[in-house]
Amino acid sequence: MSCTQTLFQTTSKIAALARSGQMTCARKLFDEMTHRDSVAWNAMLTSYTHLGFHQEALSLFHQMRIYDTGPDHFTLTATLSACASGCNLRCGTKVHALVTVLGYQSYLPVNNSLIDMYGKCLDPSSARRVFEEMKLRNEVTWCSFLFAQTNSSQFDVARHVFSMMPRRVEIAWNIMIVGYARYGEVESCLDLLKGMKESLCQPDQWTFSALMNACAEALEFWHGCMVHALIIKSGWSSAAEVKNSVLSFYAELGFHGSAVKIFESTGILTQVSWNAMIDAYMKQGNTHEALLVFQRAPEKNIVSWTSIISGYAGNGHGDEAAKFFVDMVRSGVQPDDFTFGAVLYACSSLAVLGHGKMVHGIIIHYGFHAYVFIGNGLVNMYAKCGDLQGSVRAFSDILQKDLVSWNAMLFAFGLHGQAIQALQIFKEMVENGVKPDNVTFIGLLMTCSHNGLIEESRALFETMGSVYGISPEMEHVACMVDMLSRSGYLAEAKELVGKYSEVSSAETSSCQALLGACFAQGDVGFGRKLGESLKILEPHKETSYVLLSNLYCASGQWKEAEMVREMMVDQGVKKMPGCSWIEVRNKVTAFVAGKHSNPCMNELCNILHFINFEMRNPWLW
Repeated sequence: MSCTQTLFQTTSKIAALARSGQMTCARKLFDEMTHRDSVAWNAMLTSYTHLGFHQEALSLFHQMRIYDTGPDHFTLTATLSACASGCNLRCGTKVHALVTVLGYQSYLPVNNSLIDMYGKCLDPSSARRVFEEMKLRNEVTWCSFLFAQTNSSQFDVARHVFSMMPRRVEIAWNIMIVGYARYGEVESCLDLLKGMKESLCQPDQWTFSALMNACAEALEFWHGCMVHALIIKSGWSSAAEVKNSVLSFYAELGFHGSAVKIFESTGILTQVSWNAMIDAYMKQGNTHEALLVFQRAPEKNIVSWTSIISGYAGNGHGDEAAKFFVDMVRSGVQPDDFTFGAVLYACSSLAVLGHGKMVHGIIIHYGFHAYVFIGNGLVNMYAKCGDLQGSVRAFSDILQKDLVSWNAMLFAFGLHGQAIQALQIFKEMVENGVKPDNVTFIGLLMTCSHNGLIEESRALFETMGSVYGISPEMEHVACMVDMLSRSGYLAEAKELVGKYSEVSSAETSSCQALLGACFAQGDVGFGRKLGESLKILEPHKETSYVLLSNLYCASGQWKEAEMVREMMVDQGVKKMPGCSWIEVRNKVTAFVAGKHSNPCMNELCNILHFINFEMRNPWLW
């Protein structure tokens, strides 16, 4: 057998193995080849790209260049596809330069791949330059250029491109509908659907899937039901993509019964179906059913693991979320930025520094430490776990800080009582051209309130509206009222409550702060009026009853205090018991008021008695 025949057969076998998903065997056969031509390299490169192994494809392309095998237009299109799918703009621009050097800039498939790459990497201006330099264009060119605009939210440009298209094929309509659907623009999507049908283009599973996603994004239940009816009438209800989008729609809007019915009636369940149900049960707070679905799923991808981790974290089971994260890493699934965001939230809620540092180490290992979203999560995690210096370091590591980064650092200083540093970070934030939002001022006012900085709070409250155009919301007013009340400025606090009484939520929280101040100041008369008002505004919340009862007790009015407690019982209102916790050797132990279930309770009580004795009798030691 000649060398050419052997090369052809081996290359064909590599392609066949790749098509059947046996990439390890395909790569082993490729590595064993004594001689490789460009066809063999392209077969392996294309296989990696088609199966989503983008990093492996780029690594192979680099190896190909080292071996001095000249890339052709098939090589370049496959490599650009890997750059596009991996959103690797830096690598994509390098390949673009190589296209120019090798003289392939006039090849239509290569130019189409360049436009696609720039579009997926959110660089519409570069996509435009390639488009304008092309002498020959086809439908793929126009659709790729249209996608580059919608993917970057350039809808004015996208509409112009769409109107200029020589022929509007189905995929062009779908690109426009999908673009608007991502932002929940239901009316725009429905207008496009109408235009699509009038132009004799038939909507397909991708059209209906996008429409359902738009309704889910906008939380438009009735529009969603209408689109669902249209799907059934059009005969697309059995398509997997459509069923998944309908399932996700009902799950997202809280109609979990409908979501379960669709899930159970689906003949062939895809990975998306399983993931949608995990997410639906988690949003319902049914972690048990979510776990059962997760365990039943035949395959678990990164979305499955992230859904179960974020679901447990969001439902207050941070310890379970952390365990699943460890299981995921051990199973060989590489976390992404959403996974890290979810597990960092879990670590923050647990306040276990050891867990947080472990996750931070894995973040660095996988190269996600430069992501702004991850950096913001690290700042918050270290602050909640009591490591302020860790927060400062994580903040410094964020190269391109956004508003959330600055707010996270500001809250971290506030949480640790560092008011001066919080005000300094606010100053630096403004100097860096970042405009503060309502969250920024909540953090500032809370920090100043807890540190008794009255004048600074007054100045910030005034600046918020006059300089930054932010109208005071419930939290801002409550912070000011709380601070003024505790500082003895009850008249000013009352005036502020009256000024913003049109916002019922602001009035409620402010009255609670005032009632707490009445307890501290011993103002029974005004406190009684506030307490009665609060009971009318929020009859099923414990705060007003407890504060009013405490006020009566402090003034010696025991009968009135008992009457308030009896009213609580009659209304079915229960006081949440106080809870504190401590971390020892990466394990958190919680102590709830009135419960003595801890196995070491006797030893703990003895130590507390001993410490109490030491504090009261320091002269003995």
